[in-house]
Amino acid sequence: MLITFKSRADGDVIMFAEVARRILSILGKDPADTRGIVTVEQIPAAIAALRAAVEEDRLNTPPAEEKDPWEQEPGTPRQAAPISLAQRAAPLLAMLAHSLKAATPVTWEA
Repeated sequence: MLITFKSRADGDVIMFAEVARRILSILGKDPADTRGIVTVEQIPAAIAALRAAVEEDRLNTPPAEEKDPWEQEPGTPRQAAPISLAQRAAPLLAMLAHSLKAATPVTWEA
């Protein structure tokens, strides 16, 4: 399932529901809601909450080990580093910033 965030100030941001629900929870929204709104008045607090969560995630997540591919066992599939909250939240943070500047709300729907 996908959740789409929309704003008149930016292009759509589409996320897998699991990630979007985590972010909605950080924003203080009910992750079970299939649609909702972040009003212009709520955007500054939403940005602050999401930035704080990203920073906390950075501090609590150990850096991924980079292995030299030449030292890897032949035939072993290479494992990608996990995607951080910062990477997942960046498009929505940009949308929220553009929406604040344009004084337009952000909505979401499943």
